[in-house]
Amino acid sequence: MSYVKIWVHLVFSTKNRHPYLTKNIRYQLQSHIIENCKEKSIFLKAINGYTEHLHCLISIGKEQSIAKIAQLIKGESAHWINKNKLTDETFMWQDDYFAVSVGESSLEIVSNYIKNQENHHNKKSFEEEVKEFADKYKFELRKE
Repeated sequence: MSYVKIWVHLVFSTKNRHPYLTKNIRYQLQSHIIENCKEKSIFLKAINGYTEHLHCLISIGKEQSIAKIAQLIKGESAHWINKNKLTDETFMWQDDYFAVSVGESSLEIVSNYIKNQENHHNKKSFEEEVKEFADKYKFELRKE
């Protein structure tokens, strides 16, 4: 029997960071992603976001990879948004994403951070958040 517990904080944004995710769309989308994750055996502890991005706290299973989980969540949710015509234009996620490991002792902190996205982004833009993450986790940001 294999025992694996690897927590990942996954963040991804809408194509060109377009603010498609109004409250109504975001709440519908989050509920849908929660159900989709259950169906695909993806353990999702927390999900939330703001107008142009989502945060997920996920436990990676022994036969899962970050790339595959990101693909399953992003691809299926974009298809669902377009099928249900939730946006006027074709909805797409940005190709890239941010993923960082989370230690067991930090789960509650990260989970609360994700749950408080709306309050957080009343004070700070997503651009500022990205820069903070890059500084904290020593990522080099490249303009495309």
